[in-house]
Amino acid sequence: MLDWDEFRFVKAVSERGGLTAAAAQLGINHSTAFRRLTALETKLGARLFERLRTGYVPTPCGQAMVEAANRIEADVTRFERRAAGRSETPSGELRVTAPTSLAVELLMPILAEFGARYPDIRIELLLAEAALNLSRRDADVAIRASRDPSETLVGRRLAAVAWAIYGRADRDYGDLTDEAWVSPDPTVAGGTFTRFVGAQAAADRVRLRINTVTGLEAAVAAGLGIGPLPCFSGDANPALRRLSGPQPDLGVDLWVLTHPDLRHAARVRVFMEHMAEAILPLRPRFEGLGV
Repeated sequence: MLDWDEFRFVKAVSERGGLTAAAAQLGINHSTAFRRLTALETKLGARLFERLRTGYVPTPCGQAMVEAANRIEADVTRFERRAAGRSETPSGELRVTAPTSLAVELLMPILAEFGARYPDIRIELLLAEAALNLSRRDADVAIRASRDPSETLVGRRLAAVAWAIYGRADRDYGDLTDEAWVSPDPTVAGGTFTRFVGAQAAADRVRLRINTVTGLEAAVAAGLGIGPLPCFSGDANPALRRLSGPQPDLGVDLWVLTHPDLRHAARVRVFMEHMAEAILPLRPRFEGLGV
């Protein structure tokens, strides 16, 4: 009878395209991986992979095992979410994902207050510009800037987030279309900011593209060019000054979100409530109405 580790092993070989990378992912050596695959194929009486020069490619039998592994993994994850959602006391580990720029500027004092109020909750903070998958439990709670959060998640809108164009505070600027620009790259917010900069300046005026908002702010402050920034961080940086009002095309909302199976877990509920309370007095800063 097959066990879960065998399904997980075949899935890793398929996803990584070979034994060496799969062994590294699973924390075993190559020879152990080779023996496991040989023993499993012997046990099944069927080949699971074609050994090609370009890598290991699943046979129909191997692909069926990979698909079964995906179903098992989804079922296990679903059970874990539901079990976690039945927690009645605010304790345990809480995985929170947030944009790097928000953590640097605002989040740490809020987390410090939360930790003092709920010392039995241990936070694992995952900083990422990309949206992590809450359905797979990559995180339990997401603090996310979005115009249209996923319909599979639940939560609440915390504030509007205004963006404006910024440059160095110690420089005078003329026609902004003639200035050098820096821009978020297309992986940030689905390319919204890249398209905005492209509409403001010719391609040869864009001196730098970067994949984080924190890096973008540093680039503007260093004098690489002007560029769009969220007002909550741009207004607070004494090295910068606004060169425009809030840009309607760039405005998003700040949300705190979780998976429906986790919404009633005590540690998730109190964290989301704490975030809403902490952000409320900061709304003018997020909305570009003042520091």
